[in-house]
Amino acid sequence: MRVMSIIACRRAAAPALAALALLGCAMGDRGAADRGYTMADFASVPKFDAHVHANSADPALIDQAKADGFALLTINVDYPDFPPLAEQARLARRFAAAAPGRIHFATTFPMQGWGDPQWPERTSAAIAGAVSEGAVAVKVWKNVGMEFRDRSGRLVMVDDEGFRPVWQAIERLGIPLIGHQGEPRNCWLPLDRMTTANDRAYFAAHPQYHMYLHPELPGYEAQMAARDRLLRRNPGLRFVGAHMASLEWSVDRLAAFLDANPQATIDLAARMAQVQHQSVRDHAKVREFFIRYQDRILYGTDLTHGPGDDPAAFRENAHRVWLSDWRYLATGEAQRIDNIDASPRGLALPRGVIDKIYRLNARRVFLGERSQRGGRG
Repeated sequence: MRVMSIIACRRAAAPALAALALLGCAMGDRGAADRGYTMADFASVPKFDAHVHANSADPALIDQAKADGFALLTINVDYPDFPPLAEQARLARRFAAAAPGRIHFATTFPMQGWGDPQWPERTSAAIAGAVSEGAVAVKVWKNVGMEFRDRSGRLVMVDDEGFRPVWQAIERLGIPLIGHQGEPRNCWLPLDRMTTANDRAYFAAHPQYHMYLHPELPGYEAQMAARDRLLRRNPGLRFVGAHMASLEWSVDRLAAFLDANPQATIDLAARMAQVQHQSVRDHAKVREFFIRYQDRILYGTDLTHGPGDDPAAFRENAHRVWLSDWRYLATGEAQRIDNIDASPRGLALPRGVIDKIYRLNARRVFLGERSQRGGRG
């Protein structure tokens, strides 16, 4: 098509204007490639939500993903609010087998037995076993650094040397480590000073993780520093910073993190409101961040379908979340966002950027694919 358009321009232009016409055609082709998507494109563009939790035997999340054109990464987490790890793993394997190529899963590990000489080897073997069954990543959760203590009562941080054999084993397996360290910076503020309603609701319901109430525990910067030391000591370990690496409040800090850690990417799960909060104040800066780091950002939501959730209501909510995020990232339309009590204008990212954030980056990071920019695989 591009060759045909250049030929047509060449025939239509006077000889003296041929060079100018060719330049105009080339720029027109580039402009077509860089124009953003619209809401009408949502249903037809293949997408990848790289952070969900399919914790119910009911296939509502999977069914809505199929309806809306999403592949999924469901992530197992050692979280008391979730089913036991064995049940999470069973569901993940079941869904992946039922929808190969569409459903993928990340494993995790429990901290039980920490301090035993056999813990690193036993944990590494369990991770390798999960990979042999299809796991494409492994998750380390915020209980490390915020909750779990060793037998002496010492809080275990993510950069503890006891983890080193496990990080080395993950690196040898060639899969990424998904890290959820700390929490949004709002976690260290009183509820009435938090910048988003979803954070206020979560920490009001989970005071055990509301660090403002626990000044005896490491502060926000201590959590970030421990994560950064882990990455410096393991430069060959591929890393995905879950929830925007807990740097959701500042695209400047995120840029510095990504520049310092070339092995790292970030996902957007459950932090879109924080991005929107920033873009209300400096739209151009936030848009430029997404364009500059388009190869390092993964779309994700943290949608969680748990046992007992109403399937129809869950599907409706998932569809609403996916549509809202698409409107914000892919179009220039404004929309009301209750979580920030504002109506931010969308970023209208170019198609090539959207294709990377919404699909190609996740397929590269988790599945090892090397797709061309803008490809629709």
